[in-house]
Amino acid sequence: MPEIFSHGHSTLKYPNDNPYLNGAHKPIDLEYTARGPDLTIIGEVPKDLQGMYVRNGHNQVHEPIGKYHPFDGDGMLHAVWFNEGKVEYRNRFTQTTGYLAEKAAGKSLWPGIIEPKRRTRRGWGSIGAMKDNTGTDVVVHAGKIIVAMSQCSEPYRLDTQTLDTLGPDENWAAALGDRGICSHFKVDEHTGHMMFFNFSEKPPYMNYGVIDAGNNLVHYAPIELPGPRWPHDLGMTEHYSIVHDLPMFFDPESLKKGGHRLKFWRDIPARFGVIPRFGTNEDVRWFEAEPCYILHLSNSYEQGDEVVMEGCIMTNPVPDMHNIPAEGYERLCKMLDLHTTETRMHRWYFNMKTGETREERLDDEITEFPMVNGLYNGRKTRYSYNAVPQRGEWLLEGLKKFDFETGKTDRFIMPAGEFVSEAPFAPRLNAKSEDDGYLVTFVTNTNTGKGECVLFDAQNIGAGPICRVIMPYHIPTGAHAFWAGPHMLYENGVSLAD
Repeated sequence: MPEIFSHGHSTLKYPNDNPYLNGAHKPIDLEYTARGPDLTIIGEVPKDLQGMYVRNGHNQVHEPIGKYHPFDGDGMLHAVWFNEGKVEYRNRFTQTTGYLAEKAAGKSLWPGIIEPKRRTRRGWGSIGAMKDNTGTDVVVHAGKIIVAMSQCSEPYRLDTQTLDTLGPDENWAAALGDRGICSHFKVDEHTGHMMFFNFSEKPPYMNYGVIDAGNNLVHYAPIELPGPRWPHDLGMTEHYSIVHDLPMFFDPESLKKGGHRLKFWRDIPARFGVIPRFGTNEDVRWFEAEPCYILHLSNSYEQGDEVVMEGCIMTNPVPDMHNIPAEGYERLCKMLDLHTTETRMHRWYFNMKTGETREERLDDEITEFPMVNGLYNGRKTRYSYNAVPQRGEWLLEGLKKFDFETGKTDRFIMPAGEFVSEAPFAPRLNAKSEDDGYLVTFVTNTNTGKGECVLFDAQNIGAGPICRVIMPYHIPTGAHAFWAGPHMLYENGVSLAD
């Protein structure tokens, strides 16, 4: 039987009409560890796969205050460790200050992103009203897991072996004050550096920083922006970072009255600031491009005089209001539908010599959540591994591999009722090429009610899963994921890749 760690303090009321608290999104009110006979294995677990696959997600515990958004829920990590053909799984909540306060109160104390005006106490994040749920992003850096939410939160650390919450990073969290750290911090596995940013409704509207391999804050600088912005990702190359000033942000007049409705300004160009890794605001080179919004980048790298950035562009991030309901969950579903927001693979070229921008569309299919081989992050990559979203839902129904050298793609769509998570690349031991390894993902299987960890051969994902590890219980659909090889799971922090 699985080893139960915690069970039974949810106050969610069922039935309810919120699609993000039901079906594939339904939270799990259980923390446990499973190994050996607790797991059913279909196929064979590769013995040349060693490391940890960890995925973050929003797993709401209490009946929400007001309308619930899928980015509001309490952060929960799910992780699988692979070692010589053996597998171990566990899931744990990140025990933030907000999580513990609500656990003690037995109810929600903070509203979510849709109705921040309903707050009655100080909150976290760039809005300053939400609970610090740390449920969006996850990486491993300096031998520990680090998590945060997309609206900026305290940088919480967790143990890579037990998922025990260790608290906000004791070396540098306090130095960031109430700004915290935004999701999509980038780890350079060759140097051990972690680049990050945060943003706020008050100046300075953005800060950019670097944590070194020894987990020390070695650089932190304000970045000037025209006003409050709502960035989501950060580019990283071998020598530069790329900050985003995008024309989707809160209407300034509405913001003055405490309103938080996002608007897409179709006549304002997107701006991308290329900054040396240890640069300041005076060093930023700004480049203008097609008006857009960006949730997630695939990779960035340097090529001659150019800095190249690849990722998923949104050309319609706030859809025409005439085509969607004014309020309610139907509106929310439409706003989150990646088919509505027209999210496709795209490439930007920033010429550091001439100051010119070039850009090109890489694909017509709607994809998102792109991943690359972590050892190539910040260096030129041949491959990107993207998720294929289901039309009309905030769910991922398949995977697609891009080969930028040949222009070929490979894809696999899951059977109906099965949904993948973000799928990082995991190199096999002694890998011989960039794609010599596996894609690892959790599958939310609404047909069986049990979660799965599924492996694909990265060189042939179209053939389907080569191994499925069936968990005893449901795993809700989630947010971001990370693959940490053996060299990252200890506190020396520096890759042996070079």
